[in-house]
Amino acid sequence: MLRIFTIIFLWLVSFLNAASASTLPEGPHDLVVLQQRWAQVKYQITDEEEQKAQIKLLVNDALTAVEKNPKSPELLVWQAIILSTDAGISGGLGALGKVKKARKLLEKAEKLNPGVLNGAVPTSLGSLYYQVPGWPVGFGSNKKARKYLEKAIALNPDGIDSNFFYGEFLYETGKFDQAAKVLEHALEAAPRQHRPIADSGRREEIMVLLAKVNKKRDG
Repeated sequence: MLRIFTIIFLWLVSFLNAASASTLPEGPHDLVVLQQRWAQVKYQITDEEEQKAQIKLLVNDALTAVEKNPKSPELLVWQAIILSTDAGISGGLGALGKVKKARKLLEKAEKLNPGVLNGAVPTSLGSLYYQVPGWPVGFGSNKKARKYLEKAIALNPDGIDSNFFYGEFLYETGKFDQAAKVLEHALEAAPRQHRPIADSGRREEIMVLLAKVNKKRDG
């Protein structure tokens, strides 16, 4: 009788583990939660004050996640992305300090694993370098932006984010024909599992930017 009970118990545990594996998102739980909440804050909250409040909560949660696992390059990348998003949403005098901290987090992640998350480090660093003002105000540099974004494309040639940010950089630097090609390729990116909100929001951004690019080309 005890042997039968043990077999049933082990089978039940095995079944529950299999069910969990089939329904839970892949990857560390904290990472998936941060990714999904970031997408909701960035793309689904339309009230400005509510968005500011929610991104600040998410900044704190990202910090907590990294403190629990300080050597996770994935979490370091996402702490940096969330800080950069907070800088963009909240603005103000503290924005530059936030993006400087984001850069340090990304550089730390780069040392741990330069290719983590399909080139998220060079994608994010490249976007910072062309969006942040240059010296003496900030650390912005089109030369460094190009270097990192081209590295991101090499690591993830078909990624929606790598192509979007490279396309945006090309647009900002007046390379309209090349920007259109890169952005059109971004729209061909395969959907990412468990990230439908982020994919939908990014596609909308790409289409808005592509319209601007085509207007410049036609003009």
